[in-house]
Amino acid sequence: MTSTIDTVDATGTDPIMRMNPETLPDAGEAGYSQISITEPGRLAFISGQVAWRPAGEPVPDNLADQAAIIVDNARAALKAAGAAPRDIVMVRVYLVDLTPERVEQVWPSLHELFEGTQPSLTGIGVAALAGPDLQLEVELVARVPCV
Repeated sequence: MTSTIDTVDATGTDPIMRMNPETLPDAGEAGYSQISITEPGRLAFISGQVAWRPAGEPVPDNLADQAAIIVDNARAALKAAGAAPRDIVMVRVYLVDLTPERVEQVWPSLHELFEGTQPSLTGIGVAALAGPDLQLEVELVARVPCV
C-alpha cells in the first residue's frame, strides 16, 4: 500500500500529493517523501540559501547555528515568492563533510522549516561551498499558490 499525505492550500486548490510507496524505503519516518506531485502552475526555484545575513554579520562556526540562519533565509525567500513552507515540493541539502552526525545537527532546523510537511529531499555531500566558512546550503522548489 502507498502512503500518501495530501497538502492543500486554504482555498482547497493546488494540492501537493506526497508519496512513500511500499516499493521504496519509507522516507516518511525520516520526515520527507520519496515523491511529491503538484498540480500544473507556477513554481518558484529558490537558489541555495546559506548562512549569510542581510546586514552582513559573520557566519557562525557552529553548523546548527548556520542551519537556523538558513531556515530564516528560506522562509524569507518563500514569503517573497508568495509561497509558504507547506508549498515546498523539493529540497536539496548540500552539506560539507556529510556524515550522519552532521546531518543530525541540521535535521531539527529543516523539520522546523517544513512545518510538518514532508517535501521530497536530496542530501548531497560536498567538499566546499561558495565561501570557506559555509558548511550548509539549502535549495528549494516550491509551488506558488494561485491567487
